[in-house]
Amino acid sequence: MMEDATNSNPQSLGFTDKLKSWLSWSWTYICGIWFVMVLTMIYILRSPLKLQDTLTSASVFLNTLTPKFYVALTGTSSLISGLILIFEWWYFRKYGTSFIEQVSVSHLRPLLGGGESSSSTGLFSSVNGEPEPRASVSECKVWRNPLNLFRGSEYSRYTWVTGKEPLTYYDMNLSAQDHQTFFTGDTQQLKPEDTVMQKGWRERSPQARIRAAYQAIELNHECAAAYVLLAEEEAATITEAERLFKQALRSAGKDINLLVYIKRRLAMCARKLGRIKEAVKMMRDLMKEFPLLGMLNIHENLLEALLELQAYADVQAVLAKYDDISLPKSATICYTSALLKARAVSDKFSPEAASRRGLSTAEMNAVEAIHRAVEFNPHVPKYLLEMKSLILPPEHILKRGDSEAVAYAFFHLQHWKRAEGALNLLHCTWEGTAPAFRIIPYPLEKGHLFYPYPGCTESADRELLPSFHEVSVYPKKELPFFILFTAGLCSFTAMLAMLTHQFPELMGVFAKAFFSTLFAPLGFFADKMESLMPSGFWHQLTLV
Repeated sequence: MMEDATNSNPQSLGFTDKLKSWLSWSWTYICGIWFVMVLTMIYILRSPLKLQDTLTSASVFLNTLTPKFYVALTGTSSLISGLILIFEWWYFRKYGTSFIEQVSVSHLRPLLGGGESSSSTGLFSSVNGEPEPRASVSECKVWRNPLNLFRGSEYSRYTWVTGKEPLTYYDMNLSAQDHQTFFTGDTQQLKPEDTVMQKGWRERSPQARIRAAYQAIELNHECAAAYVLLAEEEAATITEAERLFKQALRSAGKDINLLVYIKRRLAMCARKLGRIKEAVKMMRDLMKEFPLLGMLNIHENLLEALLELQAYADVQAVLAKYDDISLPKSATICYTSALLKARAVSDKFSPEAASRRGLSTAEMNAVEAIHRAVEFNPHVPKYLLEMKSLILPPEHILKRGDSEAVAYAFFHLQHWKRAEGALNLLHCTWEGTAPAFRIIPYPLEKGHLFYPYPGCTESADRELLPSFHEVSVYPKKELPFFILFTAGLCSFTAMLAMLTHQFPELMGVFAKAFFSTLFAPLGFFADKMESLMPSGFWHQLTLV
């Protein structure tokens, strides 16, 4: 009923929207008129309020103050603004925004009639003129890293050597949710060992998770999920992890989720142990056996293994199937496509020769492929060119984010190095787009080859990547206005405090001259008003 009424009264809705927009537009002018009226009333009532006597008393009081007071005043102002500056800088480094600006937008903007949608509707419009939604949180979906490492044999060894935790609790919590969903199945028919494992995946401590796995095995020696957990968490070597995964495979039965997960991890074990052809065969068989599980991105594991074999024709065949406009993209797809095209010309590529004769067709194709890859994920080149240090990849990644760039470069840097001249071509092409990414569309505008770059990647990456890693941000954010303002205010007041302390008399003369100059226009305006109005007008008005 309400929907019908709404549809039947479009004119009333249009009038309401116009009224709201008019009120929002006129709010600034109303505030200005109100401010002028307040000043006028203060001027009119200056005699009854004895403003002249008050100003005279204030002037006498200020003249009696010693220079020490001004030193203390400016010093305190400098200290307070310095503390604000430190807090603003810390907040910006941690959250990527200004605290004062965020509070102003969150609390003051609604009071002034502003809205978020009003400023963004003009940037994203469809062919019909209707506004398209901006990059929302749903576009920042977190994906399972198809090449994630083993906790016991890889992540734990990093912790033993460096004392740093490579995984965040947020990342591990996502993995626990994945395992619960993937391995538990129908929660209405849980076996006792499944109940133990369901609780075990949620344990924060690795020792508690391992104890839960052994408890499940005591209840049922054929508990495949328990062997999976031991292979992931307890196995200190890849060989030991492979043995436990084989044990889990024998116990998996017909559980498709378990079969797919275990066979994939066994293929990854073979890849890490140097049995690359065996790993490729296992991945191909898995993709043929379960063709509908493309969302697991097993083809990315296959691409990496084929690149290690330098089977570039097979890599191109996989790309021809998965680098389709209707399928979701990834850094692996885009940068592997760029690598193959760069490899065809990079061994003979010379920037000087290209600038003289121009780019050939093959070189232009390679450059365009690199531009396409950089537009999809602009964080990757710094890792491939070793301008930024690598860390262990997380268990989950955000497409087009820094976490995906870390995961891609960690496994594929060696393949770029193997192709002679590929990194040189990447560097020359990327440098042409690097200053503010001139060739890449600004993310607030319409994307070129992909949808506009989402603005939520930074906050999501900070949750996925460890705190000791400096998160790459695109576009590089400029310092907020309030940080610059507080920095200038702190410096200015500190300079005033020092000058007042060193030259008290000179600064006193300067202060009096400054304030007299500042208030001169107000005095001139008041004199003009006095001369234009009748002599008894203000007196009669005050009597009223």
